[in-house]
Amino acid sequence: MAEKKKKDKKWIQKAVQNPGSFTAKAKKRGITSAQLQANVEANPDKYDEATQKQAKLRETLVKLNKRKKAKK
Repeated sequence: MAEKKKKDKKWIQKAVQNPGSFTAKAKKRGITSAQLQANVEANPDKYDEATQKQAKLRETLVKLNKRKKAKK
């Protein structure tokens, strides 16, 4: 029988190793983090792997936040 994986309830804390680094990259370019995320998703070849992962994580966290606010 295959073992079920335990869900890691603190996955966000582990995923965010350098808080604010994605926003800092956006400010350096003179745009918002949402605009940088859109740019990365539109042209992933122009950005390094770390920036691509940060953009994907930002997208996930924004969705989670919207769902959390909708429940209230």
